[in-house]
Amino acid sequence: MSTSRLFAYLQLTRPANVVTAIADIWAGLAVAGAWTYIITWGSGSNELFLNLGWLSLGTIGLYAGGVAFNDVFDADLDAVERPERPIPSGRASKAGAAWMSFILLIVGVVAAAQVNLISAGIALGVAILAVAYDYWGKHQNYLGPINMGLCRSGNLLLGISVIPELLSTFWPLGLIPLIFVAAITMISRGEVHGKNRNALYGGLTMYLIVIFMIGAIPIMHSTPFWEVLPFLALLSYMIFPPLIKAIRSQDPKLIGKSVKAAVISLIIVNASIAAAFAGWKIGIIVLLLLPISLWLAKKFAVT
Repeated sequence: MSTSRLFAYLQLTRPANVVTAIADIWAGLAVAGAWTYIITWGSGSNELFLNLGWLSLGTIGLYAGGVAFNDVFDADLDAVERPERPIPSGRASKAGAAWMSFILLIVGVVAAAQVNLISAGIALGVAILAVAYDYWGKHQNYLGPINMGLCRSGNLLLGISVIPELLSTFWPLGLIPLIFVAAITMISRGEVHGKNRNALYGGLTMYLIVIFMIGAIPIMHSTPFWEVLPFLALLSYMIFPPLIKAIRSQDPKLIGKSVKAAVISLIIVNASIAAAFAGWKIGIIVLLLLPISLWLAKKFAVT
């Protein structure tokens, strides 16, 4: 396979977005309290570090496979609206992309299974939800954003599943990525044609709810609020200015920039959650994924 053809298949996986999925896992480990043992080499740190690797690999497979399948199912539509994409441009074949997507999803589930059976079950659920969104959910006005949000919820819970017993306590945290990603999905529907002001205002409201929910965690978890505040300030700086510009103009390009900023900001959402549970130092560890994602976003499309 030529370098240009390999690059085309890599484009299908949205590498910058994949890094945001890794942040879900890392935040989940912070919720589970695993990072404390990993960075101090405490009891069981070797196993936790290995599981961190398996779950990170798992989410890479799940996310990359899921978004690549999206292009497979959208090939005909992209031929009209986005002919420059890998499949309609002929740089990647539809059959080849489908096989790659399927294999990546299998890798994701198998990698999660190396941690425990509950992790494998969650990974399988995320894979099914991703394909359901690609084929059906994205065409649904209300269920579509929820479908996509559930993929992210499952991804955060996949990180928490490193200690399965904690899932029964912390599963409601899945609402945070669900609402945030549902907002992104809702906003993104104006990326081609624009003129979706109601959806933009809805997304703005949902972003505010997410910030409020994360800000409430330190109150319930006895973490100093100041450790979370800088992360929430950075999140607000990343998502609100481009969204407000999009609301004012209804320009598809500005809507696209707003979506791109929000997708990358998923790392900041996860860093905020990590800081709320494990302190600012762990939040910084998760935030270190941000420059990697931003660098990849300059080389690969995010949406």
